[in-house]
Amino acid sequence: MVIQQLSIFLENKAGRLNDVAALLGKAGVNMTAFSLADNSDFGILRVIVSDPHKAQEVLKAQKFAVSLTDVIHLQIANTPGSLSNVLAVLADAGMYIEYMYAFSEGNGANVIIKPDNVPNAVEALQAHKIM
Repeated sequence: MVIQQLSIFLENKAGRLNDVAALLGKAGVNMTAFSLADNSDFGILRVIVSDPHKAQEVLKAQKFAVSLTDVIHLQIANTPGSLSNVLAVLADAGMYIEYMYAFSEGNGANVIIKPDNVPNAVEALQAHKIM
């Protein structure tokens, strides 16, 4: 399914990640998945939350640079080759993966994918009965 993800730019300094977590917690917004990438000056926190629009509003009010992005959320089997099957469908459709992150629990895995063209990726995945 297509869901919205927050991308939050953070300074590389102590406490900034906690500032985000505390603000969202105080606002009653639950973080269900996240990925943090950084370089020497800043990090990008990508977060799946229970209420993306409320989270964006709360963070912008505190001067965080934040944007909403459509991403694809898939629930696939937590078995060898499952992810490869998904990625092969997207590659065959000419999709470039900008980034992705995943976590598994038991027999299932949750995968967040940001392809270069979300509507075309959805079409390809639906045609192969993956979505």
